Amino acid sequence: MESTFRTPDTSTVVVGVDGSDTARAAAMWAAGEAVRRDRPLHIVYGADTDGRALYLSAETVERVHVNGRQLLDDTAKAVTDEYPGLRVSTEFSRADAAGSLNRAGALHGTVVVGNRGLGGFNSLMLGSVGLDVAAAAMTPVIVVRGVDGAEATGTVLAAVRDEHDLLIARYAAREAELHKASLRLLHVWNVLQSVGEVVSMLDGVDEIAGGHEEVLRAVTDAVRDEFPDLELRADAEKSVSVAGVLVEASRHADLLVMGGRRVPGALGFGRNLGRATHSTLHHAHCPVLLIPRTGSDFGDRS
Repeated sequence: MESTFRTPDTSTVVVGVDGSDTARAAAMWAAGEAVRRDRPLHIVYGADTDGRALYLSAETVERVHVNGRQLLDDTAKAVTDEYPGLRVSTEFSRADAAGSLNRAGALHGTVVVGNRGLGGFNSLMLGSVGLDVAAAAMTPVIVVRGVDGAEATGTVLAAVRDEHDLLIARYAAREAELHKASLRLLHVWNVLQSVGEVVSMLDGVDEIAGGHEEVLRAVTDAVRDEFPDLELRADAEKSVSVAGVLVEASRHADLLVMGGRRVPGALGFGRNLGRATHSTLHHAHCPVLLIPRTGSDFGDRS
């Protein structure tokens, strides 16, 4: 199945809440993003009572429903107090949180989650739920990290892996415009993996480096052509850890945009995030926007 999604200037923002402080921070960040895009904010609470109906009493189910709807009302009030002109809608879902968010994203646009949740019965907004959303989404997903007390850097960072990441770079350029920020394109290649793929040659590493720089140059030129007024820089780095370089670079960014690459799940069922994507999500110092990649582009084992 091919991913289809709208660009930031037309995509509604969907955010999941579960009562945790990190989910509330994600809701406020999502509200600011919706304002930047001049689009509505859709707030979702996935109670998962349908999936637990055999184990919960009617009284417990009713209490979860009441508390969930109250949380939605409280969150909507908080974001409209901060952004009075923002259009806000809410959705209480009896289904599980990850499925509810991905369905809402398919209808509306970009999904936003916090980087962790309450645990227990409530959603883990980047425990299992956040990871499940990111792994299964066919629309962009933003994991909100590193926003508490952080000062804006004025930079959007985009991870460019290959020529297929021109879409990621264009999306990052749109975000840079919305954030009134500059754009940094960063291409990181795993020197050990790359050298292992070539026949023994004295100049093998130099040839590989030249190929990687050419990929970055082609993507950079295309972005410059489309966004001539955008302040843009491009860097290529080699490392034994792609995720390590991206995480360090995220210290100096307001948003990291990267491809949400997946690998087959256990026994070939479903999809899991690739190692580099997974590690970056867990350790980045700023919000991370994942753009889904499909088909032959799923591979990510670095």
